[in-house]
Amino acid sequence: MKVGNPQRPVKNPYPKEECGIVGVYNVEEAANHAYLGAYALQHRGQESAGIVSSDGERLYRFAGMGKVADVFTPQKIRQLTGRHAIAHNRYSTTGASFLRNAQPIRFESRLGTMALAHNGNLTNAATIRKNLEDLGSLFQTTIDTEVISHLVARSRAENFTDALIEAVKQIRGAYSLVVLSGDTLYALRDPNGFRPLVMGKKEDGFIFASETCALDIIDAEYVRDVEPGEMVIVNPRGITSLFPFGKSSQNLCIFEYVYFSRPDSFVFGKSVYDTRLRMGEILAEESPAVADLVMPVPDSSSVAALGFARKSGLPYHMGLIRSHYVGRTFIEPDQKIRDFGAKIKYNAIASVVKDKRVVVIDDSIMRGTTTRKIVKMLRNAGAKEIHIRIASAPTRHACYYGIDIPHPAELIAATHTIEEIVKYLRVDSLSYLSLDGMKRAAIETVGSNPEGNRTGGSSVARATDGAEGDDGAGYCTACFDGKYPVRLDENEAIYSNQKTLFSEYEIEESA
Repeated sequence: MKVGNPQRPVKNPYPKEECGIVGVYNVEEAANHAYLGAYALQHRGQESAGIVSSDGERLYRFAGMGKVADVFTPQKIRQLTGRHAIAHNRYSTTGASFLRNAQPIRFESRLGTMALAHNGNLTNAATIRKNLEDLGSLFQTTIDTEVISHLVARSRAENFTDALIEAVKQIRGAYSLVVLSGDTLYALRDPNGFRPLVMGKKEDGFIFASETCALDIIDAEYVRDVEPGEMVIVNPRGITSLFPFGKSSQNLCIFEYVYFSRPDSFVFGKSVYDTRLRMGEILAEESPAVADLVMPVPDSSSVAALGFARKSGLPYHMGLIRSHYVGRTFIEPDQKIRDFGAKIKYNAIASVVKDKRVVVIDDSIMRGTTTRKIVKMLRNAGAKEIHIRIASAPTRHACYYGIDIPHPAELIAATHTIEEIVKYLRVDSLSYLSLDGMKRAAIETVGSNPEGNRTGGSSVARATDGAEGDDGAGYCTACFDGKYPVRLDENEAIYSNQKTLFSEYEIEESA
C-alpha cells in the first residue's frame, strides 16, 4: 500500500536529532550498562532502541519500536549475555520508522558476524546503494547505515579490521560508529568530526558514547573524545588508535550545543551548559531589550535564558511550564481545541507574565508555527509586550549530516525578512544570535585540559601523531550559512529531509 508522498518532508516543529550510540567493552553485565547508557541518551532518538551483546563468540540482538524503557525488560536484558555490547537510539534521518530499520544492524559474512550502530548521515549512500544493487546486493532495510555492512562483506581484505577500514573509506558524510565483531569493539568518527563520540573507562573495561551523560549514569570515568578521523580498536590484546581515513578540515556540529545535547554533557571537549550560558550572554550583548523579565521556552533554551538574564540584569522567571509526560501520540478531542498541539506541551503562567514586558528566549525557529502559538498563549495570559530572542542564528538551509531540518522552502527565516516574521508571530520585536556570536560562545567556553581529560582519568596512547585537538577545530554551520563542508551527490541534494532518500511504500502490520 502506498503511504503519502515520499518526497514530502515530515512536519516537525523543531529539528530532530539523528541517534545516540553506546559501546561497552569488557564490563560485567555489558547489556545492562549499554541499556543505561542508551537510557541517558534517550533525548537523541525515541523511535526505536536496540542492543547487541557479545560473549566473544556469538552476538545476541534485540530491538524494538519506542523508547528504551518500553523496549527492554529485565528478562530481555538477561538474555543479552556477554561482557561486550553496543546500543542505539534511533530518530530516523534516512529510512522510514519501521522495526526493520532499528539499529544496531547485525549481519554475517565470510569475515564473521558483525553488529553496527551509526549516528549521522551518509551523503553518498544513495549512489553506493544503487551501485551495490546493480551488482546484485539485496538490502533488508531502507537506512543509509546498511551500505557499510555490504561494503564490508564485499571487501577482499584478509581480516575484518582491514575490511572495515576499506568500507569506511568509501563513504562520505557524518558518522560516529560503534562496531562489534566477536571479541573486538571498534569506535570511529568521520574525518570532519560532525557528530560527537566520547571514550570512558570503567574498571578494566571501556565505554564509548555520543555524550558524557551516558558515562555518568554508569559511573564510568571520562578519558577523552574519539578524535575526528580516528578508529579506536579494543580487544583482548589491548587498545589501539589508528587514523586511517586521511586528513580533513574539522567541522563539529554547532547545533549540538544549541539544541541536541544534554546540558550536563561534555561534547567536543566543552561543557554544553557553559556554552549555552555563554550564547545567552552574547545574545543579551547583541540584542538587549527593555523588559520586566526573561523567560525560556523550556527545556533546551532554559540555560541560554539564564545567561541572557544574568548579562542583562533582568529577573529570570519560568513563564511557561512544559509537560514532560507528552508521548509520541495523543488523542485530540472531537471538538477541536484551538492550538491543541501546543497546549498539550506548554501552558503559560498568568501570574508571571500578566501586564509584563517579557523577553522570551528560544533556541531556534524552524517554521514558526509553534512559536506563534506560544506567543498567543502569552498574550492570552496577559503579557503586555513580547520580545523574542533566539539563541542561534537564523536557520535557512537544510542539514545533510544527520539532523532532520525542514526543506528551505518551509524554513521561515529562509523565506521571510525579520519584519515579516515579527508580523507573522505577532510580537513586539525579534532578534537572533549572530553566527559569529555562536562561534564565539563555543570557542570561549573553557574545555577539557590539553590531555582531553575532564575527570583525571588516564589517557590512551595513539598509534599516530598529528591529530588536531577540538579546541582548534572549526564548526559546521551549514544549516545557517549554506556552506556544506562535505560534497553532496547530485541525486541526494534535491531533498532536505534525508528520510526521502529511500522511498518507503509499505505499512508494517506488526512491530
